[in-house]
Amino acid sequence: MTGERQLGYYEICSIEELPPGERMFIEVGDEKIVLFNIAGNVYAIGDVCTHDDGPLGEGDLDGFELVCPRHGARFDVRDGKAVRLPAIEPTPSYPVRVISGKIEIGFAVQE
Repeated sequence: MTGERQLGYYEICSIEELPPGERMFIEVGDEKIVLFNIAGNVYAIGDVCTHDDGPLGEGDLDGFELVCPRHGARFDVRDGKAVRLPAIEPTPSYPVRVISGKIEIGFAVQE
């Protein structure tokens, strides 16, 4: 079907390069992304606070919530949802999979 969106997965790094409890900053094209390894599960969200478009990834992690270092907005790293004001819009989130020890992130591609 024309216009259907599918995912294309791109290898980022080996799982050993992102041990549990750590985060990694990457850029894919124009997208700034931060990856988190929380208890062996890897999550990827945009490194941007939707409240003020500032960087988000250096904020404190409280469970699954990333706290914006400037104004305290919180985002769920599992899906990018804003869970505390002043942010109300989600930050982008990206599907992640680990295949043969390699972390891959999915991006929508137009068919």
